[in-house]
Amino acid sequence: MPSSVHSQDNDQSMVDVQPQHQEQVEQEEEEDVIELEEKRIIVLPGASDTAASFQFEGEGHTLGNALRYAIMKNPDVEFCGYTIPHPSESKMNLRIQTYDTTTAVEALEKGLDTLMDLCDVVTDKFTAARDGFNASQMES
Repeated sequence: MPSSVHSQDNDQSMVDVQPQHQEQVEQEEEEDVIELEEKRIIVLPGASDTAASFQFEGEGHTLGNALRYAIMKNPDVEFCGYTIPHPSESKMNLRIQTYDTTTAVEALEKGLDTLMDLCDVVTDKFTAARDGFNASQMES
C-alpha cells in the first residue's frame, strides 16, 4: 500500500489563514452573489419590440402565475403565458406579446409594478387584521 507524504508546511487550517485573506475571500464570494443576482431575468433570443420571451432564474409557478395574471390585466397586452421548462431546473420562462401601443419590456415592467402594489395591499390588510385580532385577544 503506498504511503502518503504529509508536510506540515502545506497543511493550514482555517484558523491559520490570515484575517486579511479571509476578508478578501468573503468579499469575492459576495461579489459572485451580486453578479448572479443581476442576471435573474434574461431576454431569450428572437425577441422583437412587441414580442419577447424572458427567462427568470430561481423562480417557479408562484411568480409565473401571479405575474401572468398581472400582465394580462394590461389592455395593451395581446398574450402572456409562462412555462417551467423542466421540473429539475429552477427556471421559469414568460412570453409576452403586445399590440403596437407598447413594448414587451414595458409590459413586463408594468406587470412587476402591479404585482408589487398588490403584494403591498395584501401585506397592509394582513397586518391590520393581525393587529386587530391581537388587540381583541388582549381585551378578553
